Amino acid sequence: MADRRMEGKRVLVTGAGTGIGQGVALEFAREGAAVALHYAHSDTGAESTAKEIVEAGGQARAFKADFNVAQQARALPAQAAEFLGGLDVLINNAGITWNHPFLETTEEQYDTVLNVNIKAMFFCSQGAAALMAERGGGVILNMSSVHAYGAIVEHPVYATTKAAIVGFTRTLSVELIQKNIRVNCIAPGWIMVENQRKLLGPDFDEQEEGRSLPAGFIGEPSDIGRLAIFLASDESRYIVGQTVCCDGGQLALLPCTPDFRTPMTEAFGTGYVPGR
Repeated sequence: MADRRMEGKRVLVTGAGTGIGQGVALEFAREGAAVALHYAHSDTGAESTAKEIVEAGGQARAFKADFNVAQQARALPAQAAEFLGGLDVLINNAGITWNHPFLETTEEQYDTVLNVNIKAMFFCSQGAAALMAERGGGVILNMSSVHAYGAIVEHPVYATTKAAIVGFTRTLSVELIQKNIRVNCIAPGWIMVENQRKLLGPDFDEQEEGRSLPAGFIGEPSDIGRLAIFLASDESRYIVGQTVCCDGGQLALLPCTPDFRTPMTEAFGTGYVPGR
């Protein structure tokens, strides 16, 4: 690319073996960054993605850390920084997407999702911030979800973590900006990833379902990657503590309304608003 905005930047992406994390890592590499890709239990693509980046002339390596163990999450940034020669950007992407009926959820299930989705993020950020503060600053980007703002049944634990990430981002940003570390958050909407395609099955019509969104299509990991690059660059230097929704208009459309492409036949406000 002619405009390599991340040239010379050293980036750690957690949960980078597949899906959004993999897409984000690839976008940063294309923009010139050296990238450390984290994975949890099985490599699930982190190694092959790192190899792809290296073969394209970039710098990348995969790192394993169990995010059910807070100590491993906190130690990861230092391990990545040793390889990268420092750390400029942390993308806290790792997370478990999980649904289960509220009344059937066990304490073990609850703890597992919270450990990975928010506790690990907390301590990984702590490890990264310590390194960044020593070197004069950096950027931390957290990955939330539209589930922080809108409800779907059987997602009470998942939504709890995603809402917590929004609050964590806002509060952490005020503390760390004093150390020249900007903290922001991305809340993706419907992003089509390989695991989701497998779950939905061969009969799923992605184009048809995409037309239900105002954008007219379902997003891809690269859409999140490009937003992350903007938020990690100096172009967004005045954005601090914010959560940016990247959802194709999903949250902008009230779910109780009819098809947004069809003019409404109802006339709310008749007798109260002039001209109605």
